[in-house]
Amino acid sequence: MKYNLNLNKGQKSEEKISTATTIRQLMTLMGEERKNLYIAMIFIFINVGLNLVGPYLMGHAVDKFVVTKQYDGVIRYSIILFCVFLLAMVSGYTQTQMMGRVGQRMLYNLRNSVFIKLMDLPIDFFNQNKAGDLISRVNNDTDKINQFFSQSLVQFISSIFSMLGAGIFLLSINLELGLAALAPAFVLWIFTRSVSPWVKKRNSVNMKSTGSLSAEIQESLNNFKVIVAFNRRDYFRKRFDEVNHENYENAVKAGIANNVFTPVYGFSSSIGQMVVLVFGIYLISVGSFSVGLLISFLAYIAQFYNPLRQIAALWANFQVALAGWDRISQILVLENNLKVTESSGKEEILHKLSFRNVSFSYETGNEILTNVSFDLEDCKTYAFVGPTGGGKTTTASLMARLYDPTEGMILFEGKDIRTLDDATRASSIGFILQEPFLFSGTIRDNILYGNTKLQGLSNEELSKVLTDSGLDDLLERFDGGLSAEIKSSGDGISLGQKQLIAFIRAVLRRPKLLILDEATANIDTVTEQLLDEILKKLPECTTKIIIAHRLNTIESADEIFFVNSGSVTRAGSLHDAVGLLLNGKRES
Repeated sequence: MKYNLNLNKGQKSEEKISTATTIRQLMTLMGEERKNLYIAMIFIFINVGLNLVGPYLMGHAVDKFVVTKQYDGVIRYSIILFCVFLLAMVSGYTQTQMMGRVGQRMLYNLRNSVFIKLMDLPIDFFNQNKAGDLISRVNNDTDKINQFFSQSLVQFISSIFSMLGAGIFLLSINLELGLAALAPAFVLWIFTRSVSPWVKKRNSVNMKSTGSLSAEIQESLNNFKVIVAFNRRDYFRKRFDEVNHENYENAVKAGIANNVFTPVYGFSSSIGQMVVLVFGIYLISVGSFSVGLLISFLAYIAQFYNPLRQIAALWANFQVALAGWDRISQILVLENNLKVTESSGKEEILHKLSFRNVSFSYETGNEILTNVSFDLEDCKTYAFVGPTGGGKTTTASLMARLYDPTEGMILFEGKDIRTLDDATRASSIGFILQEPFLFSGTIRDNILYGNTKLQGLSNEELSKVLTDSGLDDLLERFDGGLSAEIKSSGDGISLGQKQLIAFIRAVLRRPKLLILDEATANIDTVTEQLLDEILKKLPECTTKIIIAHRLNTIESADEIFFVNSGSVTRAGSLHDAVGLLLNGKRES
């Protein structure tokens, strides 16, 4: 069964998720960090409370001591205010430090969660999504969330508390003047509610274009040898310029969207202060208000609208974080469709591998295999031949359960292959590709990759295993033996040497079924003979499946299958297979 794994398609439903739901999802992801967040919020509340007390004390001091010229009271209140502001500074520093650590730990946990999820997804996911875009989601998008939590969230919460506290003081000092002062804020609330979805959308598009830019750079660097060989630097310059220009335009639009709040909020703040000043002077003139209260009122109106100005910038950062979370959550909600199912018991007739009415098609494309059935026996070598694009590699991928068939069933030793857990399947079925991938590290790291049985051996013990398996002579081709360093992706060594390492890795695992997908197609005859010698070190009852074009590769096969136009048929002799292959090429 298939479902869409393309992150850039079919995700419109994600845009309908409310901000409150997104915040709850982020809070759930924080896990143990929520406790530290709550402690930090307590310090934020203390800091805001202390800052809110200041203006009231100043207004009271003006009316009671400054106007009456009682300077001892002024000095006493000055000391009290100094202590209040000192405590506010300490609490502010504490909550800033705590939130910084919360943000960094959340970034660590978030990136871990995304990477672990990526490792759990099937091959089909990586076929449908560009690696550069995935890298951008893991690095760039998670960092946007971290920046909000470690830097902006403190100011955001502090500003909200400050606004609420200042609003309460304004209304309690004088209800009419308070309502007049807060009227512009209501207009701002309507404006913010209306504009926020647009801001979030512009940031989401900008992040997507950043991912596309990253994907273009990654593709160009990975294929740089081809670019130089065909002298097509101009083509990739043009491609990069187009993607870079698109990213630039989206970044400008996102910047405009992110800055739309600041001037509007600033204008509303000025209107609110003007209303307080004019209305306050009028109230003083009619004797229903005091100078001290007007000073307190002006201080509180500043504490209400100044945070509002900060929120203008912080709200844009919040929308960026939400857009980043949307892109990350698209990965986190995905599930691996290659689930391990419960076993229904073995069949009576056992074959090493069986296809039963198997059909398969990729997410986008025509059906590759149609109602295919065949059986493979123990201890035999099978060759699968056919024209390019006929379905040979797809058939091999289904055998290794890199994909599940659209219809039908694949049996391994009489059991549905879907009932095998990943460890059992990987240890039982080996897969050698045409261009094997090597990891940065030593030859030892690469030949033991995924081999839990031999992982704990010392170099001396591993050398003995290689000697007993007749593989020790092959290490002489590498300076340094097991400790020889391998650069990223195996750069610096030949394709033949890469294949030697891949073959040794497969033989050491001693799989029951070994699939070679054009594994000797691009190497010289001498190296191919060496690889053939390596295969002879496998247990006698290892079933080998060879996907090949070259006839000398399949001449020793016990049986040959012809793959083309959605079918897999027995070809009979090598001569018959050659005839089918030539006809298949003419038809394609």
